[in-house]
Amino acid sequence: MSTSRSSAYAAPLKNPTFYVIVAAALILSAAMGIRQTFGLFIGPFSYDRGLPVTLIAFAIALHNLVWGFAQPFAGAAADRYGAAPVVAFGATTFAAGLALAASAPSGIALIAGLGLLVGIGVSCTTFGVVLTAVGRVATPAQRSMAMGIASAGGSLGQVLMVPFAQLVRETSGVSTSLFALAFLMLVAAPFGILLDRQRDTRASQAAASPVAVSLRETLAYATQHRGYRLLTLGFFTCGFQLAFIATHLPGYLTLCHMPMGLGATALALIGLFNMAGSWACGWLGGRFRQQHVLGWLYLIRGATIAAFFLLPKSTLSVVLFAAVMGLTWLGTVPLTSGLIAKVFGTRHLGTLFGVVFLSHQLGSFLGAWLGGYVFDATGSYTPIWAATALAGLFAALLHFPIDDTVHASAEPARA
Repeated sequence: MSTSRSSAYAAPLKNPTFYVIVAAALILSAAMGIRQTFGLFIGPFSYDRGLPVTLIAFAIALHNLVWGFAQPFAGAAADRYGAAPVVAFGATTFAAGLALAASAPSGIALIAGLGLLVGIGVSCTTFGVVLTAVGRVATPAQRSMAMGIASAGGSLGQVLMVPFAQLVRETSGVSTSLFALAFLMLVAAPFGILLDRQRDTRASQAAASPVAVSLRETLAYATQHRGYRLLTLGFFTCGFQLAFIATHLPGYLTLCHMPMGLGATALALIGLFNMAGSWACGWLGGRFRQQHVLGWLYLIRGATIAAFFLLPKSTLSVVLFAAVMGLTWLGTVPLTSGLIAKVFGTRHLGTLFGVVFLSHQLGSFLGAWLGGYVFDATGSYTPIWAATALAGLFAALLHFPIDDTVHASAEPARA
């Protein structure tokens, strides 16, 4: 009995995919957890450095936009050269951006650091590079689940980074907090080496594949594929919703006279419940049509946002809102990338997901920036809350009719 148990526990450690998933989760934890803290710095940057909220929100929004435009190129580089060098470059650039923001003497420096450099860094250390590496090593039957597990593990960073950044900021100041986050990003960089453990195997499998479709041919087919276009439009909504909430929820709760620190707690809770949500979405995506799971996810998210905004605010309502939002937060990523892999295969997955993710980040830019702009112009977040809720219904209507027929370029199922 003890021997069989030991064998069961040792089995995952002998599977190279296990190490890829763990490495992906750690890198995602650092990158996604750090960027989730940015909303905590809006107030201090405004009060301590005299910068307008619109400018700070623009810098945060810009990193989403730069991330989106850089993602196809980062994905293509990882497709060609492997994830390790791309992750190393991205982690260094990310850390440099945080360091520049920490010592920024002006709004221009803040925009360059938090907007431009962080945006490039995030594109190289998150989904389009890291999660697609998981998608390549997992079998088609296990791909959605493997991506979901990596995304769930990556949510640990959001749970830990937000309270960590809040604590360091309160005890040592904004600059020290950002420098500490930059150091943690550099620590995560070496894990990129593990993402390429099976690169040679993947290359030989691709060379032996009976159907070798070039990147140009795949992109041409994808842009004409109705389902790919609908997926791209729907992902715009996801970015809009998440960026607005992550950036402006702490400030909105302050306006509602909620307890101090509740905003940071809410963001951490979103990360905590996102661990379960990402795993569940990966599990559901392996058993049901992924576009249908996405449609229901967007409906639930939109209804939750509407209920939170319309109902009276309390600590309990904030906690419940954070919990439900966490369950639907980043579960869209393994489902979206898994659907792309199912239809088009994994040969050019980094590039194809990067194009879809550009749409996500255009939505993120508008969600973060418009939140600040509308608040400065009207003194209220009401129009943006309404738009964020309605966007959930819009995205659901786009996803349900998506055709997931496998394209000829997709690799055959592996045993």
